[in-house]
Amino acid sequence: MGLFDTIRTVLGTNAEADATRDADPEDLFGMSTAYVTMEADLGFRSVGAAALCFSGVDSTDFSDVVDDVETILRAGEEETGTEFELREDSHGWEWVVLRDDDPEDLVTSVHFAADEFIERGYGSRLLAAVFGFERADGGGSEGDADRAYWIYSFRRGAYYPFAPQRGKERNQQVEFKLESVLDGELGLEDDESYWYPMWPDRDGGHPWE
Repeated sequence: MGLFDTIRTVLGTNAEADATRDADPEDLFGMSTAYVTMEADLGFRSVGAAALCFSGVDSTDFSDVVDDVETILRAGEEETGTEFELREDSHGWEWVVLRDDDPEDLVTSVHFAADEFIERGYGSRLLAAVFGFERADGGGSEGDADRAYWIYSFRRGAYYPFAPQRGKERNQQVEFKLESVLDGELGLEDDESYWYPMWPDRDGGHPWE
């Protein structure tokens, strides 16, 4: 089994079998206040983007659902200016990528997209919602991560932090700091074996790139 097959298993089948609670798209709204805490208490601000990761199905019905998600997001784009694109990465994951300087709009758009999949019977295809942050001062001290992410696992119904560094290393100090500060504000994954990384295709990119 390859690395990214393992990631799919952790975010997918195994996570579903071992889930401690059902995923709830309303959990995503917790990120609305978490954005404020991330900047005020930790010095991380939104990168102006977030994404929904899902595993596709080769069927006409599923294609229709994806088309409907696009229709919903296009209407939101006209109302709030939240730009979006659908893409597939080199590992076979599919993404709804959203860009907006207003974090509230990002949270709302991710929720709309996720809720449509769930309402149409494809909630099991949702893997994760990913919210990106970067240091507000343009960089951390030596050894600190410049970027951090909150990942919501739909199979576990919980958030966990991910602080990548170059060379596919993780800054666990930053991750544990995020966990300690946001505990109680977000529903967190307490089993660290499920804090699985979502590495970007390119060095310095986001998980959805």
